[in-house]
Amino acid sequence: METSLSRVLIKIFAQGFYRVHAGLFLFTFLVLVGAVDPGEIWSYHKLLMLAFISSPIMLMVVFAIWLIYSIKTWHYTITQIFAVNQQFLFYSSTSFTKRQQLSGWMLTQASMLMPVIAYGITAVIVGVWHHYYVAPVIILLYLGLLTWAGAFIYTTLINRQIDGGKQSLLMRWSSKWRKPFYSMFIYHVFDKMKVRYVITKGISYLIVTGVFLLFADVSHDVRVAGIAMLAIATAHAVIIFEERKFEETYLIFSRGLPQTRLWLFAGFALVYLVLLLPEGIWLFSRFNPLLAAELMLFGLSVVLLFHSLLYWMGLNMDKYLQYIMGLFMGLFFVILYRQIGPLLVLNGVVAYLFFYNNYYRTFAVKAEGE
Repeated sequence: METSLSRVLIKIFAQGFYRVHAGLFLFTFLVLVGAVDPGEIWSYHKLLMLAFISSPIMLMVVFAIWLIYSIKTWHYTITQIFAVNQQFLFYSSTSFTKRQQLSGWMLTQASMLMPVIAYGITAVIVGVWHHYYVAPVIILLYLGLLTWAGAFIYTTLINRQIDGGKQSLLMRWSSKWRKPFYSMFIYHVFDKMKVRYVITKGISYLIVTGVFLLFADVSHDVRVAGIAMLAIATAHAVIIFEERKFEETYLIFSRGLPQTRLWLFAGFALVYLVLLLPEGIWLFSRFNPLLAAELMLFGLSVVLLFHSLLYWMGLNMDKYLQYIMGLFMGLFFVILYRQIGPLLVLNGVVAYLFFYNNYYRTFAVKAEGE
């Protein structure tokens, strides 16, 4: 029975994902293979694998690319789960046990991550062959987390719909609390997005642990913490996208309220500050208060920049992830020059300008690929 579920899920979601993104895979293949002479392909990729296995900085870049690719698979699968022609899954797949469902979704997620997994396992073999052991273990753990996270999200979403009418404990407790306008999304996260929030924090924990393990010899260097905060902000890309989607879906009336754009922007900053509290606790427990505050504000500025971009480009996940990747690379190399303070200010100013100039121009949720 478990095998039959896996086959159906892989046929619907994994094969569909590859069909929809065939152009992207063809382009990536041409870049990876066509960039060098055919006789030197293995030597080229072997050197590339050794480069990111032996360099923590390069490994973080590779992990960011893999995370963005994983987010792309999560977004595609979740969109398809709620498509009209897939509604039968809410009645058929839930007849299996939770363990069987999780196993089937893990095989499906692994199928969609196959290019990343194949490259990662090859890199692990190359690393072990050349006597690198820490990085290969971290790579395997990271790949396992990405696979499990996707499967856990899908399983939870499928089963939640069966009992969708039950109100969460948080909403029952807070039914009589005063709720400021800016707090709406915070309640939404803890009511409807608990799984994705917890998984995001799990990825953040892995990032923090991995970065400081890889940079153990220079763990007190501010650049290491800056890179960790940049990676953490990138890990929140899905939650940021969902915030904009929530705003366009449920809070569209807010554009008619007598509120200044500065006040609204400050409200969004407060929302993300609350959602980043676990990372803030870690920062203040590890660094002196002044440095911790600077790093926290830097992470917040990156999140706000990612958020404000969506007013300009609309809710297009493919385009959004491309910009996230480009910004990650650019900010990453600026951090290496110890310019976190100026970068914090620049991010905040650019984010506010994007928000100010596009807030009243964005009214509709754009369809994928539009």
